[in-house]
Amino acid sequence: MKIGFYILGKKGYSVLIEFVRKFEAHSVAFVVFAKDSAVDNDWSCDIFKFCEDNEIKCLERNPAGHYSLVESDYDFAIGWRWLIKDVSKLIVFHDSLLPKYRGFAPLVNMLIDGVNTIGVTALLASDEYDKGDVILQESKTIVYPIKISEAIDKIIPLYSSIVIRVANLISKKEPLKFRPQNEMLASYSLWRDEKDYFVQWCKDSKTIKRFVDAVGYPYKGAAALINGEIIRIFDVVLMPDVVVQNRDSNIGKVIYFHDENPVVVCGIGLIKLMDIRKNDGKTPISRIPFRSRLESIK
Repeated sequence: MKIGFYILGKKGYSVLIEFVRKFEAHSVAFVVFAKDSAVDNDWSCDIFKFCEDNEIKCLERNPAGHYSLVESDYDFAIGWRWLIKDVSKLIVFHDSLLPKYRGFAPLVNMLIDGVNTIGVTALLASDEYDKGDVILQESKTIVYPIKISEAIDKIIPLYSSIVIRVANLISKKEPLKFRPQNEMLASYSLWRDEKDYFVQWCKDSKTIKRFVDAVGYPYKGAAALINGEIIRIFDVVLMPDVVVQNRDSNIGKVIYFHDENPVVVCGIGLIKLMDIRKNDGKTPISRIPFRSRLESIK
């Protein structure tokens, strides 16, 4: 058995290690990895070093998608965001229970929505993204509040388990069984960019907390504008609501400080900012002015 890997990030790195532990390095035909500027640590150096240490052919993604690759029985795509031209033997591993949350950043969007069951789907690649026949799925229940880093750590064992299960079938030359997705149940998770990091203060405080937790480390962190300057918010605490006169005109304002932390008016509820930093995501901000209004971009 020879499996080719297209991998990105901590999930891809962890799965590759588990695969080699189970099937040994000679079962890896090649590894194509990618860098990700949207996160603090994209694990690309770790992937390259692991491949180098285990004498695995390893290539960095190139935008043209042209690679000189060793022949493989199947190719596995884990966390991969880009077009792979040959889909004839490609199995995609996607972090949602398809057909829900097809597309990009499904785990982030599930946490924002407050979904209680996360999971991984192994599916055949198709011409339209994430619409191929399902091979296997695994799931796990989560409890809120939960940060994205915790959710990633919880979903990695599901990735490893399902990759090993599919590889076992391939190594034993057992037929893979497929089932079509139910289009009536399909939903889509769209790509996210810098604008999508900004907190929408008009929402309720519980939704805002889920959002802050979902876009924190290893991502850039939730964003807000104060006097035209971008700040990053990495941790918040829900506070008991109070009656705010003319609330619609005061959303996003600091109402008071609690234990020296600013408390902000939301559409419904209040939120205390526990960890705020400059736009570099690293430099803490000790205090903001009392008369501050936190805004989203227009």
